[in-house]
Amino acid sequence: MKKLTLILAILGLGASSAYAEKVAIITPFLAQPGTQAYVKSFEEAATAKGWEVNVIDTAGDVAAVISRIEDSVTQQVDAIVINVDPSQIAAGLQTAADAKIPVIGMDAGADPLLVANVTSNGYAMAAETSVYVANRIQGKGNVVMFVFDAFPPVQARGVVADAIFGNFPDIKVLDRVTPDVQDGGIADSRAKMEAILAANPEPGSIAAVWAAWDQPALGALQAIEAAGRQNEGIVITGIDANPQARDAIAAGGNFEASMAQDFAGIGAATFAVTADAVAGKQVLAKIIYVPTVLITAANAAQ
Repeated sequence: MKKLTLILAILGLGASSAYAEKVAIITPFLAQPGTQAYVKSFEEAATAKGWEVNVIDTAGDVAAVISRIEDSVTQQVDAIVINVDPSQIAAGLQTAADAKIPVIGMDAGADPLLVANVTSNGYAMAAETSVYVANRIQGKGNVVMFVFDAFPPVQARGVVADAIFGNFPDIKVLDRVTPDVQDGGIADSRAKMEAILAANPEPGSIAAVWAAWDQPALGALQAIEAAGRQNEGIVITGIDANPQARDAIAAGGNFEASMAQDFAGIGAATFAVTADAVAGKQVLAKIIYVPTVLITAANAAQ
């Protein structure tokens, strides 16, 4: 493609008039609403420029991302966008690097073989929601955490929340749960929360649920309501502020707060970085943060 671009430039023709840039987006997490949102935003920006985008979902299989990268290299795409822990797909990234195909992270993790990673500031989001929980329960009580250490953006949130709760001697992390996310995470989170509620039947034995993203928070809410324990004052927070979470927060129940990530902004910013990389422009920032907002009942409907 780059040789063709040079030839067209010599002839005085625009590259876009002769061919469309080809980009592969590869993710194991397309079942997640947030992933769907920023993939859609990327596709819209790419379509507006006449690009060809191939979205590849490995349906929870992280290892399969490597072979999908290799396939994309064989197909001579102009760029690859990943939404996965780069440390787990090093062989695939090296294959792309050897072929001089730029790889961009879209809510992935930092890696020397990535042009850049475009994401939300997970440290800040986790700090805001965990401090919210600590304040709401007045610095004491048992907290259930839902985490997912296999994905760097979410793993970082758990690390920060652990540190925040660790600063309160009267807050105890009762359980640190990693749910199955193949179906999005709600169903398994509900099942795991039901087991925790059954093991801690006394009112007040659970003060809060801190979830690193919204699906576990919604699953925990369903379990609490199904057990008839919604009036115990159990505080729930999530991260993402997807539509289902916003509705739950607006209802004024146990699910009190989440962080609104600008998924459309992540997708658009990732496309901008990809366009620069394909054009051969230098991208100086290795991590690009898109702003977030705390959502509570006061602004959930906005």
